[in-house]
Amino acid sequence: MRNDIDLKYFKKRLDERLEDITARQEQQKQETAPVELDQARVGRLSRMDAMQQQAMSQAVARLTDLERQRIKSALGRMESGDYGYCVLCEEEIAEGRLRFDPSIMTCISCAEKADAK
Repeated sequence: MRNDIDLKYFKKRLDERLEDITARQEQQKQETAPVELDQARVGRLSRMDAMQQQAMSQAVARLTDLERQRIKSALGRMESGDYGYCVLCEEEIAEGRLRFDPSIMTCISCAEKADAK
């Protein structure tokens, strides 16, 4: 377990972000509801626009769910004492990188290697 970083600070940020995501996911459920196909009530272009909005909302929901999973994983690593270490090379992740994104899982070296592929 790392003693050189303020784990309480990072846990608080992760918990706050998780609460925010959970609240936003409740709102998104309404936005991803099926589009009504009643032509008498909604014109063709309006229906197409609604379907496009629905598709964008679904994409945002998928990204939000991925972020939620990353946060839960980071909280799990805190409990196991592995928080702050790269999941690939097991080296310490720089505190500045964690401050930017407390759910980050890799050090900058491993992230650069992954981007280069």
